[in-house]
Amino acid sequence: MKENVYILEPLFGRMLSPFEQFLRRATAGGIILMSVTVATLLLANSPWGQFLHDFWEQRAGIGIGGFRVEMTLHHWVNEGLMALFFLLVGLELKREVLVGELSSLREAVLPVVAAVGGMVVPAILYILVNRDGVEAKGWGIPMATDIAFSLGILVLLSWRIPKSLIVFLAALAIADDLGAVLLIALYYSTSLDIGALKGALAILAVLALLNRGGIRHPLPYGVMGMALWLVLLHSGIHATVAGVLLAFFIPARPVFTPVEFEQRLDHLQETLRYEVEDPEACLQPLKCPVMATVAQNVEKSAKAVQSPLQRMEHHLSPWVTFVVIPLFALSNAGVNFSNMEVSRVLGQPVTWGIVLGLVLGKFAGVSGFSWFAVKCGFARLPSGVCWHHLVGVAWLAGIGFTMSLFINELAFDDPGMAIQAKVGILLASLLAGTIGVAWLLAVASAGKDDDPSPP
Repeated sequence: MKENVYILEPLFGRMLSPFEQFLRRATAGGIILMSVTVATLLLANSPWGQFLHDFWEQRAGIGIGGFRVEMTLHHWVNEGLMALFFLLVGLELKREVLVGELSSLREAVLPVVAAVGGMVVPAILYILVNRDGVEAKGWGIPMATDIAFSLGILVLLSWRIPKSLIVFLAALAIADDLGAVLLIALYYSTSLDIGALKGALAILAVLALLNRGGIRHPLPYGVMGMALWLVLLHSGIHATVAGVLLAFFIPARPVFTPVEFEQRLDHLQETLRYEVEDPEACLQPLKCPVMATVAQNVEKSAKAVQSPLQRMEHHLSPWVTFVVIPLFALSNAGVNFSNMEVSRVLGQPVTWGIVLGLVLGKFAGVSGFSWFAVKCGFARLPSGVCWHHLVGVAWLAGIGFTMSLFINELAFDDPGMAIQAKVGILLASLLAGTIGVAWLLAVASAGKDDDPSPP
């Protein structure tokens, strides 16, 4: 079997594991997200800034008969397309819990504890600065870590750091995403519609029956997912939560086991070998119906050995990374600095609460809670990782772009406060990313990779 792998590699390139594909996507997504963010800021501060704002405030709707859903383009992105982002987050979370870095209790303790610290401490710092009034609603904004930006930066530094550090940050960011989803569902929801919630529970029951009944075709899950989104849109719970709920019901077991898949391939290979009467004819596929039949069966078998969860994550990932997230940044990251007094905005408690939370709060929470867990024997550092590495990751965790901007849209109806929050998010992410990169490069240059002691 190994010989076949070596033969295939020169022809098709090295085969990548799902986690390696995830890291490549995160790196590319981080670069594209950064480019779109810079372009959006430049456009917002150009003569076309007002056009950009007016464009996203246009209303659009879809409907059948008397039923119609109508929102601004901005809300279609935030409540519609972002449901796909949350679906991908849910699929990644489920995979990590079943077979990934969160599947083993001992391995999961450290990233989960670090994620909890990275949510609790930033929220506390924000509340200390914004104790009363409408401003206090923004306490959830500095709790989130942007997985694309932070992982993208860390992967670019992979030649200077242990590989297990990247795995740790990925697990931390996914656990952090779960916390953000729970926050959105429990706190940033409006008054609840009991009838709509009953409808959502009925749809979830149907999804459970589909899962337990062994239905693995994506179409029924897609139809029920759309119905769940529509119901939650009118329920008071943010509609994007439908993506995470749907992910939990996507089957994780394939039709074929790996052994059955191998046996199936052997059978198809024998069929091709003994039923082809004229091997020369197979040089022209149209003249060799047996080969076409075998190829179709190989394709079906390859799909059957992959779980629906894997297939959906694989197909959805590029769309979310290269379409949904850039569109979200384009519609939410625009800040027109020419229309504001920058010094006044920078002095607002909302801005400083977010900056303190993301930069200092994330650093203190991730590193402090991690140190406590290891010191008490609850967890252990990943292989090859020392405390200086973990401190660098704690700084990078303060990059809170996508999810922070999303929570900002839910927290503040006042455009002025929303702008203050955006400025805080952008400034904090820039500071945290710069400090994190500088720290990790300095540690590598100083040769502290093997120092196990706390900084």
